[in-house]
Amino acid sequence: MFDFSKTFTGIAAASILLAGQAVAGPYDEYAGTTLVVNFPAHPHYDAVMKILPEFTADTGIEVEVDQLPYLKMRERQTLELAQDEGDYDLIAYVVFSKADYVYADQLENLARYYMNPKLADPSYDPDDLIDGYVYNIGFAGGNKGYLAGKTGSLFGIPYGSETSILGYRKDIFEKHGLSVPETYDEMLDIACKIPELEPGMGGLSSRAASGHHASHAFLLHLAPLGGRVFDDAWNPIVNNEAGVNAANALKKIVDCGPEGAASFGFGEALGSFLAGDTAMFLDTTVVAGQIDDPAKSKVVGKVGWAMHPMGTRRGSQTGGFGIGIPKNAENKDAAFLLMQWLTSKKGDKLVALAGGNPSRFSTHEDEEVNAKFPHMKVFGEALQHADPDWRPIIPVWGKVNADLGTTLSKVLTEGLDVQEALDGVAERTRAVMEEAGYYTWSE
Repeated sequence: MFDFSKTFTGIAAASILLAGQAVAGPYDEYAGTTLVVNFPAHPHYDAVMKILPEFTADTGIEVEVDQLPYLKMRERQTLELAQDEGDYDLIAYVVFSKADYVYADQLENLARYYMNPKLADPSYDPDDLIDGYVYNIGFAGGNKGYLAGKTGSLFGIPYGSETSILGYRKDIFEKHGLSVPETYDEMLDIACKIPELEPGMGGLSSRAASGHHASHAFLLHLAPLGGRVFDDAWNPIVNNEAGVNAANALKKIVDCGPEGAASFGFGEALGSFLAGDTAMFLDTTVVAGQIDDPAKSKVVGKVGWAMHPMGTRRGSQTGGFGIGIPKNAENKDAAFLLMQWLTSKKGDKLVALAGGNPSRFSTHEDEEVNAKFPHMKVFGEALQHADPDWRPIIPVWGKVNADLGTTLSKVLTEGLDVQEALDGVAERTRAVMEEAGYYTWSE
């Protein structure tokens, strides 16, 4: 619990005199309220912990944080959200949880809060929030059930969101006269040149381990290479030409990667790049802080950043965390004020300066933020192409994702034919979708 002893100075200043009468500031009614929030143990939310005292100073609202490792956080939320009265006023959730929580009617629709003039800050500027993040993390009920659209609603705000970015060793590229790859063909070509130019060094560090990691890596390439998991009628198309190209790209990356690359999870892939064992890294923006940390990285000052290379189109990933208000929360209005403050221009800049992942275009362009973190401008350019539909966020995705990931692992480690593997995934996925009712209206 944070020290509340110095907060009332700010509260008194929030009231103004109009026509001789005191007019309450927007936070006065909630001064002294204690919010209980559930956040993950994650670099972004470590940064959030640094700025929460300023929220209390601004508003008089205290905040207690239950910060847990992600899997434990999800287990705790599953229990809490099912109760008539929950302990949490605000929760952070990953995009996968959005479908589960909204489908179970466990998150507040935010419309009534943004309609309330006593709660909604007119200077909030929602159009400055990064589109792909908002649609990916916050919307449900729109196009395909999980994207924006005329039937969609907002259930959360991106906070700690991530996109994909290409990190590369500037010193290695300069040494061998290599140009930063702008296309997939260029990236794959360089990935396989590196082991020849620098014996013992892998070309590109990637996830590939059986299950979620292999699936994630494949999907990372599927969108920019023109593919999707489903067509607009929910027919699996993961086995079409684009899907085969994406699987072959992943296989080439692993084959030209460092020793043991086929078993890399996220931690191993990042660790290989931090140790200087690979020349490129294509994954989430959240790694920038660790790459610049001399306690964790051997490549400090040697890494440049570029946009996710282009295939047939631009299509960087969207993922990470958002924040939402549980349906069974006790202090919903005050929780909205915290959500609004954290994701405001002020809050977004503060968390960025503290080492977090900003959710606004303006923060990525901010001079002070870029002076401290020069990579932020490139990250902002990449976000112009963030694809909220790079993977489907539907309730049955867990089953499909697991099958896709284990099957792709057999491609990478056992030599299973790519087309045969993806045909099998498509067939089994169709059965999952049929059982879940996705073809009811087409029969």
